[in-house]
Amino acid sequence: MKKLLGSLAVSAACTCAFSGAALADEEMDKIINLAMPHMHHSCESVIDIYSDDDAKVADIVRLMAMVSLYNRQIDVVKTIPDEADQARLADEFTEELEDACDDDPGMLLAGAVDIAIRETIDAFE
Repeated sequence: MKKLLGSLAVSAACTCAFSGAALADEEMDKIINLAMPHMHHSCESVIDIYSDDDAKVADIVRLMAMVSLYNRQIDVVKTIPDEADQARLADEFTEELEDACDDDPGMLLAGAVDIAIRETIDAFE
């Protein structure tokens, strides 16, 4: 689990900002459509299915992170304006996601990502 999750490049998801409501809604429709086929995955099943494709796992997690940020109405750039803190977001997110998945490998990945987003943002507020 750590091998794949530890290598995730999710900083793009953690630093995405939703500047305009209409643009964000239009973009989110596309992101949700891309994420939907993967919403049934648990932490464990996504790794079982994509064990040889770290990039695919990262893409799935990135999509779920963007959905979580949107659902929570979090604009990371506004919430965490310090650039040094923003640079540490990916590491913190990865740790939180590893913790959630290690605690319950059968948990839906989307739920684990949402917990990791919440814990990451809370750590920086």
